[in-house]
Amino acid sequence: MHEAVQILVVGGGPAGSTTATLLARAGFSVTLLERETFPRYHIGESLLPSCLPILDLMGAREKIEAHGFQRKGGAYFEWGTEKWDLRFNDLDDTTYSWQVIRSEFDHLLLEHAKSQGVDVREGVSVKEIVFDGDRAVRAVWERSDRNGGGEISFDFLVDASGRAGLMATKHLGSRRFHDVFKNVGVWGYWQGTKELEPGPDGAIAVCSIPQGWLWAIPLHDETVSIGVVTSKAHLREKQAERADLEEIYLTKIAESPLIADLIDGARLVSEVKAESDYSYVTEAFAGPGYALVGDAACFLDPLLSTGVHLATYSGLLAAASITSVLRDGVAEEHALRFYAKAYEKAYERLLVLVSVFYQSYRGRDEHFFEAQKLTSREKRRLNLHEAFLHIVTGIEDLADAKEKAYEVVADRLAGPNAPTNNPLANHNASMEQMPDSPSRALAGLYLETEPKLTLRRADDAAVQTGK
Repeated sequence: MHEAVQILVVGGGPAGSTTATLLARAGFSVTLLERETFPRYHIGESLLPSCLPILDLMGAREKIEAHGFQRKGGAYFEWGTEKWDLRFNDLDDTTYSWQVIRSEFDHLLLEHAKSQGVDVREGVSVKEIVFDGDRAVRAVWERSDRNGGGEISFDFLVDASGRAGLMATKHLGSRRFHDVFKNVGVWGYWQGTKELEPGPDGAIAVCSIPQGWLWAIPLHDETVSIGVVTSKAHLREKQAERADLEEIYLTKIAESPLIADLIDGARLVSEVKAESDYSYVTEAFAGPGYALVGDAACFLDPLLSTGVHLATYSGLLAAASITSVLRDGVAEEHALRFYAKAYEKAYERLLVLVSVFYQSYRGRDEHFFEAQKLTSREKRRLNLHEAFLHIVTGIEDLADAKEKAYEVVADRLAGPNAPTNNPLANHNASMEQMPDSPSRALAGLYLETEPKLTLRRADDAAVQTGK
């Protein structure tokens, strides 16, 4: 292990691999430490089209294409009394994404990072970050088998440690859990299922049930990932009735006619897994000498399959911000302010959209869905007017007071005359509002991907164009 490196990335999932690859392609010395040995299992198999342009920038898209993952043409929703398709070919640019086996997808990205010059060390855990004042300067590491360890200093740290949250939980104490989405996901894998007849080719199916919702994701190995999301309180109630996890899981699947028919005659070929889906955000997305990317910074309910999108998008933003500091003379304070604002805005837009989507539910039992609404305290923390403006432009006049924006737009989306596809009209909203022009600048900076990945000053662009 080197004793020093320009950039240290902690974590080899999509957020870490994306950031490391883009920085290595920009010519920096990058070391990535990953505690596991890939391939390793991970949930979160359904991708959004927003990942494709980032894979292009990484030079990884051809490798992903060649692997043979199931193409995803969109999504099919049965939500309360509503049924509708979300077809990606209705978008202007990108007409598909993939359903992926994450152990394979993540491994491909990590191997690609190696091929681009990243020094990847698997089976290495970071135990502690050492600070010089407020600045992160050094990491204490240990081999996962405890057979050796040491320290490595760096000019910049990227925390991509996922939900474990090295910086947020161990050093900063800055993680804040939201009042909403205190749910649990329970899932397994099936063989011999029927094909999903409604919806686009390769679609994910999302079906509401009285106390939550189900997903069904077709994978290229001829298995189907089927999961249920319900509240932790409801799961505890069922477990108190002496039902085991698999029994609860199968009972919930039976509550959806579509998914129950899908598995008729099929076999459950895995153990039933469970994971809590708490939603959280850190108070500090970046600081002196460090940035938090992906789940290390924030985590969102899986309803709209935004996990890999937020991971790769934040990786892109972080790589551009760090590059602008180390190579192009942008002040670190300004670049990190841009990064924090850009990632937080993307996360908040999706947080609001997911909550509104839950609120649009109309069914027999609304207890679960009522619990998913943003509280007044959470609403006060968010710039709701701006969030809705970016998500539902053209659906509602947002001249109302900011405090009323959430209720007005949610009611409109859920109203009897609302088009059924409105809640997802801009499913890719975060990428569509990328801060990539002077008019969308944040903290006076905007993202540039061509001819090189960096941040540019909006005032410099104004001088060059004579404006």
